[in-house]
Amino acid sequence: MTANLRVVSLNLWGTEPPLEARLALAVRQLAALAPDVVCLQEVRPLDGRAGRTTADVIAGALGMAARYELAVAWDDGAHGGLRAGQEGLAVLARSIREHRVRALPEPRPGDARILLSAAVDTAGGPIWVHTTHLHYRLDDGIAREHQVLAIDEAIRGFGRDHDSAPQILCGDFNATADSDEIRFLRGLTSLGVRRTHFQDAWLRLHREPGPGDGPAQGITWSSENRFTRPLRSLDLDRRSDYVFVTTRKKDGRGTVHDCRVVMTEREGLGELAICASDHYGVCADVQVVAAS
Repeated sequence: MTANLRVVSLNLWGTEPPLEARLALAVRQLAALAPDVVCLQEVRPLDGRAGRTTADVIAGALGMAARYELAVAWDDGAHGGLRAGQEGLAVLARSIREHRVRALPEPRPGDARILLSAAVDTAGGPIWVHTTHLHYRLDDGIAREHQVLAIDEAIRGFGRDHDSAPQILCGDFNATADSDEIRFLRGLTSLGVRRTHFQDAWLRLHREPGPGDGPAQGITWSSENRFTRPLRSLDLDRRSDYVFVTTRKKDGRGTVHDCRVVMTEREGLGELAICASDHYGVCADVQVVAAS
């Protein structure tokens, strides 16, 4: 363990084909990054319904523990015409002391959301790492506002005073940085007569991406990735995946030392080349040990 905790967040894209090749590529890329914690969204059982999940495959290959929690289950045809199945979130780490789940507001048939929180061991002691995945439609802003309010309330319940350890919130928020739901998390606007503050790890070190920018400038839902094309109606070339960190401490804990878009590498040639997912990942190094 080091003074910095390396966290990777990735929307794993369910069990979409070619699943075996995608998981193998994800394992190789994550192994190269050597993260301490991996936060995953759109995690599903390998058979779609029960048993071993995609998170278990990755955790086993990396020698990490996995905590998976169900967010939603559906019957045949109830979720985009898919066969009966389930989907959830997972946190992977070397050591997980405990984990908790909070259901988020605005559940819908075949589309319910949760916050998964895990206490992981670090060189600075245990800290809480959270992962989530908010509603995805472009006109779901009000629902996402309700969801981030619930997330903030839950995280405050784990301790946010001057002496408490920093906390890290990861996920696919399905919203750009100028949206009210993200501005609320960044402390730039009020929701529900409330304010909060998290550091946006990317913006601690970089500018917000603009038109024509790609993954090197922060884009995680990218037209460069052919897996995004069937969902181009959701607006391609967006930064919708984030790592947030609670307010930096005077002793240096919570300082973001690095943040980058990762898992952009392709395997194969030309139009047949694949990525590990339809999203790219976000990797951040966050200080968890007080400066001496």
